[in-house]
Amino acid sequence: MKAAVLNEIPGELEIEDITVDAPGPNEVLMQVVHAGLCHSDLHFMDAHWPYQLPAVMGHESAGVVQAVGENVSYVQPGDHVISCLSVFCGHCERCLTGRPNICQNHAAVARNEGDKPRLSKSDGTEVAQFARLGGFAEEMLVHQNAVVKIREDMPLDRASLIGCGVTTGLGAVFKTARIEPGATVAVFGAGGIGLSAVQGARIAGAGRVISVDVENAKLETARSLGATDTVNGAEVDAVQAIHELTGGGVDYAFECIGLKKTCEQAWSASRHGGTTVIVGMMPFGEKIEITGYEVFMMEKRLQGSMMGSNAFRVDMPRYVDMYLDGRLMLDEMISAHIPLEDINVGYDQMRQRVGTRTVIDFD
Repeated sequence: MKAAVLNEIPGELEIEDITVDAPGPNEVLMQVVHAGLCHSDLHFMDAHWPYQLPAVMGHESAGVVQAVGENVSYVQPGDHVISCLSVFCGHCERCLTGRPNICQNHAAVARNEGDKPRLSKSDGTEVAQFARLGGFAEEMLVHQNAVVKIREDMPLDRASLIGCGVTTGLGAVFKTARIEPGATVAVFGAGGIGLSAVQGARIAGAGRVISVDVENAKLETARSLGATDTVNGAEVDAVQAIHELTGGGVDYAFECIGLKKTCEQAWSASRHGGTTVIVGMMPFGEKIEITGYEVFMMEKRLQGSMMGSNAFRVDMPRYVDMYLDGRLMLDEMISAHIPLEDINVGYDQMRQRVGTRTVIDFD
């Protein structure tokens, strides 16, 4: 099968022929129909995070089950599925206490040491699967706890976005912050995750939703998806503008970029008793600075959100329903469709802040 492989860090993706093994116990072989380009992969390609090499990158995919191994009862060939990097074991303390998105029992969903690798090159070299998925490939061989079955009337290109960016943004609002109707919200970043957070705030009934970005085109998209106000951080002081718009700051600020500066801006944009949720993936080892006085005297809270605090087998089908009944807008978030061979062009455009979400078409 063809796959986009990262062979060096930093480096571009190379399209190679990779051998995929037959599904073993608890494994699902999935034909990938569409995959979204997410900024998280770029962190590794640009050497902001380390990773095992070589690796098939990608983690935001949707497709059709081709075959299943022993002990797989959840899906069968022909089922439409979305993959998710929140692969869960189902029996550790985190899973059993309702936090499967931060399950760390990776061994339970991997092949045993010494087993034949799931993916390999023609010379036998094992190829890692980014985020235990490897979604930039014509096929994915994953543990059954890495996929969720969805209804077949859901377009798979739209479904692929739910595999990461949409679930992360919506979940940060619905599940991590649990905002109240009428709350004031600021979202820093109008990419795929930020636009999803804007939509989450709208759907949840926020009274005011302020989108912050440095690209006017993205801010226009944010308005079309539910932002009541927009702030261009390249033209004005974003924190000051938010304080002026709200009379003292927002109840909830969501940082959806992954930068030290915008994390600190989001914190400063929240009011007394406000909550700042860090959603963006920051460079490995990066630190942010906040004033201790604001934590204890103002009762402000700093909260992390890993993949929208998801329980994806429950959440993603609900998000599919939201799209099909018109509440969740996904068509407007796709700015381009490209073949796998153009993946580096797609990531170059992402570096240049062009577009919102690019989708790879495999069919």
